Amino acid sequence: MTDRPSCYPSPSTAPLPLLDVLTSPVPSGRFDSPVDERHVLCLHLGAPVPVSYRAGKAERQGVRLHGQFCVVPGGSSTRWTMSLPATSLLLRLAPAHLRATAEEMGRTVDLAPAIHIRDPQIERIGWMMQAEDHAAYPGGRLFADSLASALAVRLVALQSPSTTAPARALPAWRLRHVIEYVDAHLDQDLTLAELAAVAGFSPSHFKALFKLATGTPVHRFVLERRVERARLHLLEGRLGITEIALETGFAHPSHMARWMRRLLGLSPSQIRAG
Repeated sequence: MTDRPSCYPSPSTAPLPLLDVLTSPVPSGRFDSPVDERHVLCLHLGAPVPVSYRAGKAERQGVRLHGQFCVVPGGSSTRWTMSLPATSLLLRLAPAHLRATAEEMGRTVDLAPAIHIRDPQIERIGWMMQAEDHAAYPGGRLFADSLASALAVRLVALQSPSTTAPARALPAWRLRHVIEYVDAHLDQDLTLAELAAVAGFSPSHFKALFKLATGTPVHRFVLERRVERARLHLLEGRLGITEIALETGFAHPSHMARWMRRLLGLSPSQIRAG
């Protein structure tokens, strides 16, 4: 039996993010996937590969296609037989976050092993996490946390029917507190859990209520506040571009410039020139 590739990290005692991503080569032959305390979604990358998959006593066979994923619940392992070497994009989600999301949605979820699933929303989350990882997470923890919540909501929706009425928007006074907190901490790597605590809700509940109240996802709202603060600094002319990027919470000047061009249609030098 073949061991799992060494690039799959050993268990860590450090605090784990709500969601992380790992691109992992998968060898041909038979192997048991490593036990991970997180729920793992394995998105197949590349050409089709015939496989067999065993979870408990059940075994399934088929061909893995690009973008299809399997589900390995936290604390479990599955046995794979790969006819060819392959590559997987592993999305690893904190079980506590999935449970909290399900509770906020008024549902229960007992995540079950699955294979050969195709869902466009989960694929998009996977590709966005992969892009963030390749670019060293320019969106910061807030964007990754938002993707974690989107993934949890989608998994709950796929596995459990709705039993609750739609949520109401975030109350105005709570929204004001959140906006004041964002403006006071723009230079920091804000997290979804941090902003949710300010509002007094769980991260998954806050994310939905915030979008209902503002019409904008929370990570996009924070980016727009960063861009506006940076624009004002550029017009004042007291700070250099690198200082402004750090002052407004961007990962680096090119990240700030990219979002200015996207939201304002202007580069930092064009804004500064007036």
